[in-house]
Amino acid sequence: MIKIDTEQGLVIIEEGDVSETHPIGTPEAFSILSKVWLRSGWDNKHVYSFSWLGRPVIQLPEDMFRVQEVIFQVKPDVIIETGVAHGGSLIFYAGLFKAMGRGRVIGIDIEIRPHNRKAIEAHPLFEAITLIEGSSIEPRIVKEVKSLVQPGENVLVMLDSNHTKAHVLAELEAYSDMVSVGSYIVAADGIMGDLVGAPRSEADWDWNNPKTAAEEFVKSKSNFIMEDPPLPFNEGQIRERVTYWPGAWLRRVK
Repeated sequence: MIKIDTEQGLVIIEEGDVSETHPIGTPEAFSILSKVWLRSGWDNKHVYSFSWLGRPVIQLPEDMFRVQEVIFQVKPDVIIETGVAHGGSLIFYAGLFKAMGRGRVIGIDIEIRPHNRKAIEAHPLFEAITLIEGSSIEPRIVKEVKSLVQPGENVLVMLDSNHTKAHVLAELEAYSDMVSVGSYIVAADGIMGDLVGAPRSEADWDWNNPKTAAEEFVKSKSNFIMEDPPLPFNEGQIRERVTYWPGAWLRRVK
């Protein structure tokens, strides 16, 4: 049980006869409250309330804020994203590339619905986007994506399609060799492992999720490490990210 005493400024965790108290202004209290907030946000479909330049983005804004810093640091020539949905994240990346004066985006989805395709193709930033329809792990699709990446180009990969462990592992195997040294392959939505019992969750999410896939993948690869990107600016006390993407960041080191 979690209690919040606003008069005393305390966050209290009680488990049986054990009680743990933290002043509300501490990183420990922030971490506890953030986890409650993330769960409440999931239950209320909070991430379904954002858009970017006219297209829905079904992501936690803090994750998008973090990823734009990574893109600015890595400066990829190409971002490959599996999972298109409404196209908001493709537009987000294309806008960053336009501001940076470089880069293009490849978006892959097993089904790009006609109204979404029409809206994406009509967007002013579409010139930087290539859409590919088909399963992200189908060999024909993987081959097509590889053909669009030129030798020597700097590549970052975002995995945000089917979030089962098996599918994410297959995507990691299929796309990791396209990732440039120093860049990342990102397995989004590992928060599923913390949501068992929540609305729209499944009983097996405690193991059947992108984070467990990323953990298994990185154990078998000497050229990738699981590592959150460094924060380029942080004058506060908080070091733990508020994120839907725990364990998502796999950096290629060789």
